[in-house]
Amino acid sequence: MATNVDLIPDAKLWNEGRGVDPESWIKMSGSYDLAVGYTFIFWPEFVVIDGYVLRQGTTASNLREWEKTGSNRKAIEAVLNHIHIADIHYGMTASEAQLRHLGRVLQTIYRMKLAADYPERSFEVHFNDEEGLDPIDYELTFFQAPLQEP
Repeated sequence: MATNVDLIPDAKLWNEGRGVDPESWIKMSGSYDLAVGYTFIFWPEFVVIDGYVLRQGTTASNLREWEKTGSNRKAIEAVLNHIHIADIHYGMTASEAQLRHLGRVLQTIYRMKLAADYPERSFEVHFNDEEGLDPIDYELTFFQAPLQEP
């Protein structure tokens, strides 16, 4: 398991090299614009289009294009809902530990948010938390799962 120093290497440069805790580092390095922006990733909004549960921003026309491929609903939802963790910040380098940490946290958040927003539906939220992947291959996605009969 990565430590805070591994996950936020910049934080160890503060305080004359003694480092600071993550909360202090955020207070000194962050901005309210970033904080608000991150809420859209870390507490996402969803839309329902023809029974599909999709990340906000997905359009009916995009959905129709994917339906034309002949893929099943689960596959269409999985593709339309996927996020490349490395794409959260374009053009920036992230360590494997950072990407995997973010992916695990987002997986937990998405499970909780989907359950809160759609308690009558069941979802599978996947993150490929494997060592040694190419950074762009760390992905999060979700799709509806059939409800299990009691």
